Amino acid sequence: MGIGPSTKETSLHHFRDPLLDVVAKDSDIDLQGVLLVGTPQGNKEKLLVGTRAAAWVEAMRSDGVIISLDGWGNSHVDFANTVEQIGKRGIPVVGMSFIGTAATFVVKNEYMDTIVDFNKSEEGIETEVVGENTVNERDAKKALALLKLKMKKKGV
Repeated sequence: MGIGPSTKETSLHHFRDPLLDVVAKDSDIDLQGVLLVGTPQGNKEKLLVGTRAAAWVEAMRSDGVIISLDGWGNSHVDFANTVEQIGKRGIPVVGMSFIGTAATFVVKNEYMDTIVDFNKSEEGIETEVVGENTVNERDAKKALALLKLKMKKKGV
């Protein structure tokens, strides 16, 4: 499980990241930065990276977070933990991930209530087309709109 050809974000995708582009251009949002977090093998380390990422976001006094994952399956454990750690701190969080036909996560929590599925294949499955199931501008706009709604609801 993990990153496959169609969920793999190419170098060009990273240089022209639609999520970063959409958020950076929005005049209502003050983009603080991008935090990259790895996906360790062991469960103890998985919990640690999510907790550390959330502590970093809290220390930056972020009003909201969009967390995006370019993998799936076992990587959802790290993703779910990080979303939960951010949510526990009262910070509105929106997730983005490939879900497809699974239509569910390996693990879930109460803070995973707004997740944008960036599956693009009609069958809802991992394909052999490099970059087919990655974030595009529409996905990014949807995630940002959801985050703004959550922030507004919280009074931010």
